[in-house]
Amino acid sequence: MTGTLIEVRRESLRDFLGARLYASEADRDLASLLLAVAAAARSIAGVVARGALAEAGRGAGAVNVHGEVQKPLDLIANEIFLRACERDGVVAGMVSEELDEPYAIPERYPRGRYLLAFDPLDGSSNIDVDVTVGSIFSVLRHAGDEPPCADDFLQAGNRQVAAGYALYGPATMLVLSIGEGVHGFTLDAGSAEFVLTHPAMRIDPDAGEFAINASNARFWQPAVKRYVADCQAGRDGHFGRDFNMRWIASLVAEVHRILMRGGVYLYPRDEKLPARAGRLRLLYEANPMAMLVEQAGGRASTGREQLQQLLPDAIHQRIPLILGARNDVERIERYHRESDDGSDRPFASPLFHENSLFLPEAR
Repeated sequence: MTGTLIEVRRESLRDFLGARLYASEADRDLASLLLAVAAAARSIAGVVARGALAEAGRGAGAVNVHGEVQKPLDLIANEIFLRACERDGVVAGMVSEELDEPYAIPERYPRGRYLLAFDPLDGSSNIDVDVTVGSIFSVLRHAGDEPPCADDFLQAGNRQVAAGYALYGPATMLVLSIGEGVHGFTLDAGSAEFVLTHPAMRIDPDAGEFAINASNARFWQPAVKRYVADCQAGRDGHFGRDFNMRWIASLVAEVHRILMRGGVYLYPRDEKLPARAGRLRLLYEANPMAMLVEQAGGRASTGREQLQQLLPDAIHQRIPLILGARNDVERIERYHRESDDGSDRPFASPLFHENSLFLPEAR
């Protein structure tokens, strides 16, 4: 008896977007933009796979607006994004981590109705040790007819019409949301297409893992110390269950792990650099990841307020970021409230201090 091998055809990214973004010209333009982002991700994946070979003959870049030396692959990835997304008449302007000011669409191309903000190569410092890196992107609407200025990008995260990331690891993946859940697409090397492999990704409301840079523990605020202590107490503490701790130092890899198997990621405000509100950029790192996490049933916060409600005040604004399992993020927010109002401190009275009238050793 012989069997017949039946190949199951997976839905391609093009088909996925075509089935959902067809009702208006704006929808079709958004689909075109997301396909351009996917093409950029496919090209960047090839460059990243070459590692040091791709950097041969290229010197280090200049210092960018964040005071960081730009790696050659950062600049290559940035150029790939710009070239892939500027031509089709769907983008009005772009903001990148690697550019001080918004990028204006060249006059030879038509200008579209969307704004694109992106980090072309998140976690690029990990490339030297072959750790997973990625690209992050956020899509906003442009309301005016004039070329956009920086202020046009300063929209709250809840105004995003799409967001996502590309992951360059053992497999190349594109994970995105158009406001209807979160879906993961894997690059098929044979067809060079992204195909749907992880539909409707969800985050469990309770975490079993937490990710934080423990080397900064002495700088953490009390609420963060309290939450981490709860996790470390495991089954003997408030949670009644044991936790694992992870830290990759690549935002894309951290969020992908949470979407795949749950948990919480913390890059909180601390006292290491008191004048700096946080480490991650709101517009093109925190906001797109917040959209994905909340579309998957999780929560994203600064620790004190829901992140997607914030109105940015600069295109490169930094922000603290805590995201993942909804119940755990809400607990951290509660801990911050209790720390701020003093209700997390034990009651203390001068009447009961050492050598007071109310202690046995007092005379």
